[in-house]
Amino acid sequence: MSDVSKSPDPTPEETTGLTPGNSIQPGDTPPAESGMSGVSYNEPKLPSKGANAAIAIGIVVVVVAVALALFVRAL
Repeated sequence: MSDVSKSPDPTPEETTGLTPGNSIQPGDTPPAESGMSGVSYNEPKLPSKGANAAIAIGIVVVVVAVALALFVRAL
């Protein structure tokens, strides 16, 4: 049986690389996640410029149509 009173975490006195203030030395930590490698998944393909233009034109047409309908109704 295991001793349940003993923590699985090491005590600072037994941990190597710690300074007297229980901090670590520079360079003892691994690099940040972004420094490990490049993109880990496939980037999605972006819509073509034509599709973006068609969407923008559609939005403009709807805005103009609503503006005209409100203007005609106000008369």
